[in-house]
Amino acid sequence: SIVSKKSLENSLHQLECHFTWYLPKEDVDLEDLEEKIVDWMEFLKANATNYNLLSYVCYLNNSEEKALRNLQKAEEEVQKNNPDDISRRSLVTWGNYAWIYYHMKKYEDAQTYVSKVEDSCKKLSSTAERKIQLPEIYAEQGWALLTFGKKYYERAKKCFENALRNEPDNPEFNTGYAITMYRLEDHSQRHSEDASLSLKPLKRAMKLDPEHVLSMVLLALKLQDLNRVDEGEGYIEEAMQKNPDLPYVLRYAGKFYRRKGEEDKAIEILNKALNMTPSAFLHHQLGLCYRGKLGKLKQARYPPQDQVNRLIHRSIFHFKTAIEKKSKFFSAYLDLALMYAEEKRYEEAEEAFCKAYQINILSISDKQEFYLRYGNFHNFYKKLHSEAIKYYLEGMKIEKDTYYFHKCKTALKKLLERRIQRGVGDATDFAILGFVHKLNGEKHEAIKCYEKAVALCPDNEEYLNALCELQLSI
Repeated sequence: SIVSKKSLENSLHQLECHFTWYLPKEDVDLEDLEEKIVDWMEFLKANATNYNLLSYVCYLNNSEEKALRNLQKAEEEVQKNNPDDISRRSLVTWGNYAWIYYHMKKYEDAQTYVSKVEDSCKKLSSTAERKIQLPEIYAEQGWALLTFGKKYYERAKKCFENALRNEPDNPEFNTGYAITMYRLEDHSQRHSEDASLSLKPLKRAMKLDPEHVLSMVLLALKLQDLNRVDEGEGYIEEAMQKNPDLPYVLRYAGKFYRRKGEEDKAIEILNKALNMTPSAFLHHQLGLCYRGKLGKLKQARYPPQDQVNRLIHRSIFHFKTAIEKKSKFFSAYLDLALMYAEEKRYEEAEEAFCKAYQINILSISDKQEFYLRYGNFHNFYKKLHSEAIKYYLEGMKIEKDTYYFHKCKTALKKLLERRIQRGVGDATDFAILGFVHKLNGEKHEAIKCYEKAVALCPDNEEYLNALCELQLSI
């Protein structure tokens, strides 16, 4: 009946499960995500949490029957691993069942699962009906958010913090929190005093669960970030000894040696992982390895052109494959664009840049990185300096005091100074350089630049106003 359908809908929205955590399919590449979860379960851990997530991804992919099969597996995992705690551990699974049956228009089945959740919540807590704040549920939500990408890292962090409030020594919650902190830091790329916020959580996670290799390899990368390379390498070697056939260990080991400048060793490790699982991440890392080798080769006075071409083509092949496997792989698009530029294939480069910018889940940091790299493309490859200046400025407009804001500002300042030294600087160049000096708090240099801009363009009110303002502030 209409009445019961309406009340069923109200009840469904009260449940704690993937369907109420707002994880839209537009934010991910579903095929890549499904492959990732299947890999994770094959190589690391098949548990109810992962089957629930896989079920939700199958539902998003319009495979409802497959989604139900994965929920059955989630229930089997709970019966096997937590036989004394079934209802508490099954709340998310039952919530997902209710939603999938609702979408299949099997309203009675959906109501059955809603009732199961309500009854269990009443037994578990005197106050709750369907909303119950359990640490396991917070953690499960955290893992789901983490899997859906960087847009959700802040929310994931809050979930793990909530879970840890109740169980501060739970190894799994600590691992989730540490991975989230690492990803947040890696993503914000702030190489400043807060670049080591994840160090403590990673060490703690490793202490509580020494067998969890992911904490160990991420700790190694974090130590490398902090220039503690030897210490980091010790952890990488230990992880590879313990798990020589685990793609997750190999992928991060490959990344470690690539960043250390040992590209050949990295390539060997990454290819070994690629034989086990065809992931976009591995292809991207291989592309970066060949790009690193290219950079070293080009330092020679007369690098052999056939070797240069071979490295460019290998790099392009891996970046393209990464994008084919994961359609929203932002940094792979940017890396591909600049590789095309190496071969003066500017139209293809423009196309890759365009596709990067059209990705619907770009963060502020991504957009700023885009303008920096697009500016570099115009500056160093196409030699269109006025275009480069425009894009660097665009990047600076988005948000102040971020990693890429400073990168754009530095690139802009260098370019303007070079133009002025070569005698091709015009009034606009002097004014923009004045603006950069002003941002840096260098008022006297700013005044000199604006004076030159005014001398070249005496009627420009903007330059006159900026100059007056600066003179008055001294």
